Amino acid sequence: MRRSEQVKGAPRLAGVPLGDGQLSHDLDPSDRSPKDACGVFGVWVPPSEADRAEVSKLTYYGLYALQHRGQESAGIAVSDASRIVVFKDMGLVSQVFDESVLNTLRGHLAVGHCRYSTTGSPTWENAQPTFRSTGAGGLALAHNGNLINTGELADRLPPGVLTATTDTEVLTALLAPHGGGDPIAAAREILPTVRGAYSLVFMDEHTLYAARDPEGVRPLVLGSFEDVGWVVASETAALDIVGAKFVREVEPGEMLAIDADGVRSERFAEARPKGCLFEYVYLARPDTTIAGRSVQATRVEVGRRLAREHPVEADMVIPTPESGTPAAIGYAEASGIPYGQGLVKNSYVGRTFIQPSQTIRELGIRLKLNPLREAIEGKRLIVVDDSIVRGNTQRAIVAMLRDSGAAEIHVRISSPPISWPCFYGIDFATRAELIAGELSVEGIRDSLGADSLGFISLDELIAASRIPKDDLCRACFDGVYPIPLDESARGKHLLEPSTT
Repeated sequence: MRRSEQVKGAPRLAGVPLGDGQLSHDLDPSDRSPKDACGVFGVWVPPSEADRAEVSKLTYYGLYALQHRGQESAGIAVSDASRIVVFKDMGLVSQVFDESVLNTLRGHLAVGHCRYSTTGSPTWENAQPTFRSTGAGGLALAHNGNLINTGELADRLPPGVLTATTDTEVLTALLAPHGGGDPIAAAREILPTVRGAYSLVFMDEHTLYAARDPEGVRPLVLGSFEDVGWVVASETAALDIVGAKFVREVEPGEMLAIDADGVRSERFAEARPKGCLFEYVYLARPDTTIAGRSVQATRVEVGRRLAREHPVEADMVIPTPESGTPAAIGYAEASGIPYGQGLVKNSYVGRTFIQPSQTIRELGIRLKLNPLREAIEGKRLIVVDDSIVRGNTQRAIVAMLRDSGAAEIHVRISSPPISWPCFYGIDFATRAELIAGELSVEGIRDSLGADSLGFISLDELIAASRIPKDDLCRACFDGVYPIPLDESARGKHLLEPSTT
C-alpha cells in the first residue's frame, strides 16, 4: 500500500518498508558515485482548463522526465482552489503513481518532486512536497538544492514544530504565513536570510510560486502552454516532455508568482551567478539546455578537448554507457579513432528492492554491463566516462574488458578529478572517500589497472561550457566554495537525533 497525505484530515496509509532506503543507482551498487540532486516541477492552468489539462498527469510526466535527478521518493501536491492534497511515497515516479491515484488528484495547479536525500534520511516523512497549514489554508513546497545555514534557520522555529529532518521542512515552516497571510510577504522576509542552493516551487490554494537562490546554483526554468498555462521545472527537458514552450530561466535571486493575473516577478536579492559546472558533466539530461547552452553539445565538445589534451594511439573509442557517450563521440571525432560499442547496458536493471545473493553480487557490474567480446578482443581501447569518485566502477570495467581480450585499455574522463565534496545539493562521498583526494593521477591509474588515464583540465571543461569561470561553481574540482560554509552547520543528518 502507498501513503497519502491529504489536507483536512484524510488518513495516512501505511507504506512499503524499504529497509535503509538505499536504492542501487550505479553500475556497481557498491560504488558510491555522485548522487543526483532533486527534480522540481510546478504547473498552473486557469480553473476553467483544469479538467482538460489534468495537472496531476502533467506533473507526473514532468517528474518522469526529471527522474534522473532523484530516485528515492516522489510526490505531487494539487489544489482545486479550496484545498491542497499531497500524495507522496518512497520509490520511482512510476512506482508511486498510477492512473487511479492521479485521477484522484484533481485541480488547476500542482507542484511535484523527485528526491535523492542530500539532507535528512531517505524516509517517507522526508519525502516532498512538504506541506504546512497556514490556518486559512496551506502551503506545499518542493526544493532542489541544499541550505548551509539550516541550523540557524531551525533555531527561529518554536520547539516541536518540525515533523521531518530536512532543510526543506525548515524552509516550509518559515515560509508558511500564519493566519493565512501572503506567501510572497513571507518569502520577502525569509529568503534574503537563507544561504545555500535552492530552486523552489511552492503553492497555496490559488497561486504557483517559484524562487531561485542568488547564486543560481541549481537550474530552474519557466515555460508556457500557448499562453493558457505556465510551467516551472528543473530542466528544459521536462518542458519538452509535457509540450510546454521554454520562456526563460528563473533568474538568480528572483521570485515568481503565477495565477490568473499572469506571471509576476520581483527580486529578493542581487544576482551573483554561480551555476553548478557538474550539471554539464553529469546531472542534467543531455537534451536539456542550461544558460543557453545545450548539455549534449557541451559534453561532445568536452570529448573533443579531452582528445586534444590526452591523445593516445588506439583502435576504438568506447563509452561507459550512457553517461560517457557524448564525450566519447567527441573524442572519436577529434582523434579520428573509430567510435564503437564495446559494452552493452541492460536498460531494465535499475533500482531494485531485491538484494542480490553473494553469488550474483560477485558478478559485479555484469548485471548492468556486459562486454561485446568480438568487438573488443585484441583491440586497443579508449574508454570514456564522465567522472571517477571512488573508482570501483571503472576498476571493474577495466578488469572485465581485460578478461574479454582487450589488448590495451586507456581511460579518459570528461571531468577533472573530483577532490572536494559538494554542500549545495549533490551527495558526493566524503573527501576521505574520494579517490582523487588520496591518490595522484598515476596512483589512480595504477588502482584502476588501466594502461593510461587522462582527465580533462578544469580550464578546458569551463571553456566547453562557454560560461565565464567566475559565473560557475567549481567547488568539487577546485575546493573554492562560492557560498561561505559554516563548519558547524555541515552534515546530511544535522536535524536528526544523535545516535551516540
